[in-house]
Amino acid sequence: MARLTLQEFENFFQYYQGETHQMDAIGELWRRMPVDLLEEDTDWIVKYRSAPAKEEHPAGAISVINAAGLKLIKEFEGLRLDAYICPAGVWTIGYGSTGEHVYPGQVITEPEAEDLLRKDLWRFEDCVSSRVAVGLTDNEYAALVSFAFNCGCGALQESTLLRRLNAGEPKPRVFNEELAKWVNGPNGPLPGLVRRRQAEIDLALS
Repeated sequence: MARLTLQEFENFFQYYQGETHQMDAIGELWRRMPVDLLEEDTDWIVKYRSAPAKEEHPAGAISVINAAGLKLIKEFEGLRLDAYICPAGVWTIGYGSTGEHVYPGQVITEPEAEDLLRKDLWRFEDCVSSRVAVGLTDNEYAALVSFAFNCGCGALQESTLLRRLNAGEPKPRVFNEELAKWVNGPNGPLPGLVRRRQAEIDLALS
């Protein structure tokens, strides 16, 4: 039986909204966890509770990703103007937007969908800006934001992609070699991810 990747495991927390089926699953996980992992002073609990306060962005603020990066993300995320339940069991709308603002029966316009996307991109832009220690071109930055939006900030933070960039290795080589690794699903490479990673590479190198 295939083991969940770190990204797949993170998704359970990212999309948790207190739904009955989610609460049942969390209860089952709690019952099966070793007792020593539930102690108050366990490393993972301490780290989880010690996150620094997040900087609040001004009301109505939008993302700073360039037009090429925004176009790439919109192309691969796809657009749904009516609310739907995604494979993770979460109400979703627009270009993959989730949260308390999404509800059953909701319908939005395309401009509203882009506004939601730009607001959703804030935390992934923050992720890239706060973790990449080397200078980036606008297109390199946009490619990394697209990657983080698709795979998660945790994936970027733990990746050899980030470590090699911050170590000062030649960026074209790092983008070519590292982004291409992030294409696998449970049963091997997924054509959609292969295309997205190549598009991100092409953008970063342009």
